[in-house]
Amino acid sequence: MIRIIFPLLFGIATLLSVPAVADQATLADDAPDSYTVVRGDTLWDISGRFLRQPWRWPEVWRLNRDQIRNPHLIYPGQIVVLDRSGPYLSIGRRIGAPLYEKRFPQIHSEEVDSAIPSIPMQIIEPFLTRPLVVDDAKLAGAGTVVATETSRVFMGAGDTVFAKGVTEGSDVWQVFRPARPLVDPVTNEVLGHEAMFLGTARVTEHGTPATLKLLSSVEEIGAGDRLVVSERPEVFSFMPHAPDAEIEGRLIGIYRGVIETGRHNVVTLNIGSRAGLERGHVLALHRERGSVVYKDDAGGKETFDLPQQRYGLAFVFRVFDRVAYALVMDADGPVTVGDSVRKP
Repeated sequence: MIRIIFPLLFGIATLLSVPAVADQATLADDAPDSYTVVRGDTLWDISGRFLRQPWRWPEVWRLNRDQIRNPHLIYPGQIVVLDRSGPYLSIGRRIGAPLYEKRFPQIHSEEVDSAIPSIPMQIIEPFLTRPLVVDDAKLAGAGTVVATETSRVFMGAGDTVFAKGVTEGSDVWQVFRPARPLVDPVTNEVLGHEAMFLGTARVTEHGTPATLKLLSSVEEIGAGDRLVVSERPEVFSFMPHAPDAEIEGRLIGIYRGVIETGRHNVVTLNIGSRAGLERGHVLALHRERGSVVYKDDAGGKETFDLPQQRYGLAFVFRVFDRVAYALVMDADGPVTVGDSVRKP
């Protein structure tokens, strides 16, 4: 029997019925009766074939996000069947398929990496453990590269550097460069500094300065670059859901500094945990339409602010105090710095 396979995180999660919700997920206008999973699909993409709100797949798969911290995974070749009475989605057989089939003893194996993820994890993986945002307090407590071996200007993986402010108790550090301030477009307040990740280093000898060997580098590293203790990799578990309260924010940046982007790209928001945002939140993207001046026949003028246009969805995957990072999941047109985000 074809089964839905659940990964192990902190134990074996149990499949539970979904709690009552105020409204049911809405079917897409052209929702099919079934769909065969192919390599490269995600649960978000598959659910988008059936639902107008693809982030609500935990409900239609009848999962309880308070009990199951990570979604189940399915595999290419399995058939997703739609029950329109719910609506509900499940794994099933095509009509006419035999109920029983002849089986013979055999060895069966399945690659772990062939499972269908919930969202394209390969895109956000590099962002999960790198510092990304450093506030004034973290910047003040960061170490600093004060010299390079043989007085070379820039160093790379395998080279040795010397740094101050490297405290004992932590041997692996991340090297970064405060690239640019993140400025709130409404208040002009600096919310933090986006960190340009440069590489990792291991302490080989503590002291003032400490001696470190560069383990990896994605950019050249030199005097003046900063260091923070390397964060432990964590299992990225989530259940996508809309915020309980109203959320209002703006896009203040697109990773790598461009001003426009599209689907499956990372954006920076000017709201964080202080505003009630949390990892797993799904936000609607809204585009400003500007204002118009209407002139009537008598020569009078009226100015109208045009309503914003909702054009996409973003999934929040990393949250800081006043800044968050989100992955654009759907977009009808370009995603632009200054666009608004709110509860969908």
